[in-house]
Amino acid sequence: MDKKNGPSLGHNKKSLLKSEVEHIDITSFDSRKIIESMKKMSFTSRDTAKAAEIYNEMINDKDCAIFLTIAGSTSAAGCMQLYSDLVKYNMVDAIVATGASIIDMDFFESLGFKHYQGDQFQDDKILRENYIDRIYDTYIDEEQLQACDKTICEIANGLFPKSYTSREFIKEIGKYLKKHAKKKNSLIELAYDNNVPIFCPAFTDSSAGFGLVMHQEQNPSKHITIDSVREFRELTEIKLKSKTSGLIMIGGGVPKNFVQDTVVCAELLGKKVDMHKYAVQITVADTRDGACSSSTLKEASSWGKVDTSKEQMVFAEATSVLPLIASDAYHRQNWKNRERKNFSKLFG
Repeated sequence: MDKKNGPSLGHNKKSLLKSEVEHIDITSFDSRKIIESMKKMSFTSRDTAKAAEIYNEMINDKDCAIFLTIAGSTSAAGCMQLYSDLVKYNMVDAIVATGASIIDMDFFESLGFKHYQGDQFQDDKILRENYIDRIYDTYIDEEQLQACDKTICEIANGLFPKSYTSREFIKEIGKYLKKHAKKKNSLIELAYDNNVPIFCPAFTDSSAGFGLVMHQEQNPSKHITIDSVREFRELTEIKLKSKTSGLIMIGGGVPKNFVQDTVVCAELLGKKVDMHKYAVQITVADTRDGACSSSTLKEASSWGKVDTSKEQMVFAEATSVLPLIASDAYHRQNWKNRERKNFSKLFG
């Protein structure tokens, strides 16, 4: 392969979009022995094992509400079924994610579209000529993505014109998928079925944004809007209803900060609330630049957000370690003893 000019692939869309991304099934393999062995190692292996241990403590703690945050493109890269299984098997109680993770990836595939294995060295001009979008070594058909945008518009057109939180709108997408999904058991649909609320605080930074712009263009006087302030209050309400809480954070970004800020928000409202008791973050972000996405959990403790007694940073690319952590938790089966929190029912 010529790294400068890319692999010698044909330059038509069909030849470029030929290898579908297959999503990993955490129920098909048992990683418990690997995790146990990693406990006796060092570096990232031991960090991963410690993270798995803390996640299992969250699941075992009957009072603990578990928040999953998702940033980055792990869903497109093969973790889509993993996230769905965390909901299906009652290992997550609420989700805070980027709009892209929920709409451009999960909803996109629920419509019957696919993500494809590609090559990071492919000439991007050739990809553009074929209307293919690239996420590192993953390809997306832009025509299909625009169909996703238009479907969001159609859903919005069918709703009563008022303000909605992203959680409310995603719930409406869940209703839509119950009738129209071409791929069942998406994260949105399973969350809808199991009363697990999904929040996307930067919702318009995704296909949802394009779809809602089209919706407002078509309905200039009567249209829906997204109320991100009210959803912050809703997420804070979940924190207040939780006796204790734990975070499993994939990447950083807005989702990470949004869920951590619930503690500060509750305090400003004059409510007595504990810091998040458990926290795991998997990230490749460098801590030296002072950015929020790379801030350690110990740093978050200085803001009163995260308790440092049960926290673990794992500096790794998430698709390489998250399947091990999730499979370990699944096969320990402590989730069978948990009662579902049903947080969506808090909001009617």
